[in-house]
Amino acid sequence: MIERINILLELGGPVLIALIILSVVALTIILVKVYQFTSMRVLDNSFVPLALRHYRAGQYEEVLRMLSRRRSPVARVMDVAIVGYARSDLGEPMVREEVERVAAVYLERLRSYLRGLEVIGTLSPLLGLLGTVLGMIEAFQQLEQASSQVNPAVLSGGIWEALLTTAAGLVVAIPTLAMLNWFERIVQRTAHNMENAVTQVFTWAFNEPPVEHGTNRLQTTQR
Repeated sequence: MIERINILLELGGPVLIALIILSVVALTIILVKVYQFTSMRVLDNSFVPLALRHYRAGQYEEVLRMLSRRRSPVARVMDVAIVGYARSDLGEPMVREEVERVAAVYLERLRSYLRGLEVIGTLSPLLGLLGTVLGMIEAFQQLEQASSQVNPAVLSGGIWEALLTTAAGLVVAIPTLAMLNWFERIVQRTAHNMENAVTQVFTWAFNEPPVEHGTNRLQTTQR
């Protein structure tokens, strides 16, 4: 097995070695992102309806306690929105700006290293094609040197050796791009969930009676 791998590496040359390195880097990034998304519970939004019910019922300590136990970015921006809205000394534009800032920080963290996957997914097929072109050039050089004594086996062997890097490039690129699209979809869904949850915090408050100057906003919504 090891001997066969060594033969393939020798046939593929530096291009195949570069593709192997890129595949290791891509796999490392994928594992890191899976761990990050899992630890941050980005797909867990089951708490949002219950948190909003507590909020609408005026149970603010309960909802803040619930959100503090969650590691989800949605919980973090909801916490900022509720706490900020409770402070009568802060205007709504300032609260919304802070919520957007916190959301942007979490989204940037979720998007980290995705650019690396995109580069690997785009570069791998090009490297494979480069290896094929170089291999074909070498095969035809051998064909030219053979002159009238052309051995079809030599030419066909050179061609399949050249195509080896193209296959390797596609093997690296296809799963890398698939995982990249999945990660990007998760980030987009998380951004939507954050916006949806925060909007419900503010729009519920807008339906309440006007707040008297100097009072806590949340006191006016308590039932």
